[in-house]
Amino acid sequence: MANIVPFIGLRFNNQKINNLAAVMTPPYDIIDEAAQARYYAEHPANVIRLELGLVFPGDDENNNRYTRARKYMQRWIDEEILVYENKPAIYFYQQEFNVQGNTMIRNGFICGLKVEDYREGNVLPHEETLSKPKEDRLNLMRTTRANFSSIFGLYSDREKVIDNALLKAVEGVAPDTEIYDEAGEIHRLWVIKDEEIIRTVVEAMKDKQVFIADGHHRYETALEYAQEMKAQGLDGYDYVMITLVNLFDQGLVILPTHRVVGKLKDFDLEAFRVKLGSFFVVRPYGPAEKLSDFLKAMEEQGQAQHVFGMYGQNRVLYILSLKDETMAKDLLPEDKSDAWKQLDVAILDNLVLDRMLGIGAAQRKNQDNLVYTKDARWAVEQVEGGNYQVAFLLNPTRVSEVVDVAQARDKMPQKATYFYPKLLTGLVINPLEKNVP
Repeated sequence: MANIVPFIGLRFNNQKINNLAAVMTPPYDIIDEAAQARYYAEHPANVIRLELGLVFPGDDENNNRYTRARKYMQRWIDEEILVYENKPAIYFYQQEFNVQGNTMIRNGFICGLKVEDYREGNVLPHEETLSKPKEDRLNLMRTTRANFSSIFGLYSDREKVIDNALLKAVEGVAPDTEIYDEAGEIHRLWVIKDEEIIRTVVEAMKDKQVFIADGHHRYETALEYAQEMKAQGLDGYDYVMITLVNLFDQGLVILPTHRVVGKLKDFDLEAFRVKLGSFFVVRPYGPAEKLSDFLKAMEEQGQAQHVFGMYGQNRVLYILSLKDETMAKDLLPEDKSDAWKQLDVAILDNLVLDRMLGIGAAQRKNQDNLVYTKDARWAVEQVEGGNYQVAFLLNPTRVSEVVDVAQARDKMPQKATYFYPKLLTGLVINPLEKNVP
């Protein structure tokens, strides 16, 4: 099943960088132009220059964001801003964060994962990928021969053999790196070089599947790159940096992504409520001031049935509960798995947005008539302010549902999962050439 290895990492030198937080970023795919500029300005050695460099008008084959990344990396190695581990290691990674007023801790470990075709069944995706981001990541990997940001993967270890071994190894030991990021989250990293502990972790992973949570483009890029190198007679480039978290970790959090709808022609909330009655029991809950209690009620009812929240311009919160699961399944796309048809987000997108409001897959992808948000209060405020017509609030997708869909060889609907918090880019870099056997 999963084939993992320790690797010689490349890390920022805290003897040269006083504030390591100043050289770190979130993953590249959630960085917009404003954030990119901010990270550039924050520190001359910020990892943004490697992971997501600026593009200039005069760029050509010999001078571009990828070649500049390679030059920066080599310069920082020469200046000992980046330093190699003296032997292969795995990296115990702990994140402390806040969700809805609760402090939580998520434990994981960073290692190398052997890349394989999904059809082998050892590594499973849960979302579709696009060609443009893969081309960008492949160009970066070809030019720098490094992984700058980690894929985020999940594995199932109910007995917590791996967690217990790693927690015991770091007990009473100060982390090698501790960073407070711009969101107030704490990132702790311990470098583990003990061969016995590494062997325990590697052996424990051998009977396990890996489910990709975040980083599908990076995984598929790494697989393509490994195949390219193999075609040139170069073996050993078939491991990619990944952070693995146990499905049974108490800090594993998925946030819901709510849908806020607007620009609907001739939309009438009362007529729409009547229409909803063909599939759902529609119960008024109260005004927006009760939103916190409303979300808790949604979560409680969602344990036993499919429920959504709705807020319209009459300023009333409603709970929608599905009447007939069998009827709903019959109306969902035939080519989808039973696991997919069990998803709240699949039911909302297909039965409500598509069938009742005419917002099909293409419109949802282009966000023509809707926006997505993690913030339920913001969603409600947009409707209250008249910017949008109706908001649909969701419970979080369960981790078990993501796994079920992946094991059914299916893909999640768009905007169904948002794993929180994101991994920090720059904690560890995987220099591929240094790790070729």
